[in-house]
Amino acid sequence: MSISASQAQSPSDDNAAAPSGGSVTDRIVEANARYATAYTDAEAGMDARPAQKVTVVTCMDARLNLPEALGLKVGDLHTLRNAGGVITDDVIRSLTISQRALGTRSVVLIHHSGCGMQTLTEDFRNELADEVGERPNWAVESFKDVDADVRQSMQRVRTSPFLLHTDDVRGFVFDVKTGLLREVDPQN
Repeated sequence: MSISASQAQSPSDDNAAAPSGGSVTDRIVEANARYATAYTDAEAGMDARPAQKVTVVTCMDARLNLPEALGLKVGDLHTLRNAGGVITDDVIRSLTISQRALGTRSVVLIHHSGCGMQTLTEDFRNELADEVGERPNWAVESFKDVDADVRQSMQRVRTSPFLLHTDDVRGFVFDVKTGLLREVDPQN
C-alpha cells in the first residue's frame, strides 16, 4: 500500500493556513510565544533526568496524548515516538542514552489499536525506490499482529547489550476508542 504525497494530504489540509494567511508552523510559533509568557523558572530549571525514571516508547499517532493518558506531567518521563512505536536501532540508541546518561530504569512500550503500520508492508520501500530512484536503507517495520509486535519490541529491549536496565520492561496496547491500556503478556 503506497502513500504518495498527494494521498497523504487529508481534506482538511486545505484549511492548514491560519486565518491570517499563515501556515500551521506560523500558528505554532505564535502559540509558543504565548506559552513562553507563562513559562516559569521551575520549568526552566527542571532536570533533564525524568523524575519517574521511565522512558515510554510509543507510536507517533496523533491520537495518543501520553502524559495525560498515563497520569504523568512534564519532567516525569522520556518519550520516544516513531511509526508503530517499534524498537529500532535508533530507539535502542535513545534508550541507552536515557538509561546510561540520564538515569532511567523502567521502559514502557505502548502500541495502539488501529495502527497504520498494520496496513503497510515492506513493499513500501520498493514503491519508494520506484518513485524517487533510491531504496531507503531502513526497514518499514510493519506488522499485522499488534500483540506479537509488542512482544518482539519487549524482546529487543530485554536482549540489547547496551541497556543497563532490562528487568522492568512492560508492553501495552492503547485502545484508541476507549483510552484504556491492555497489558501484553511477553510469553504468550
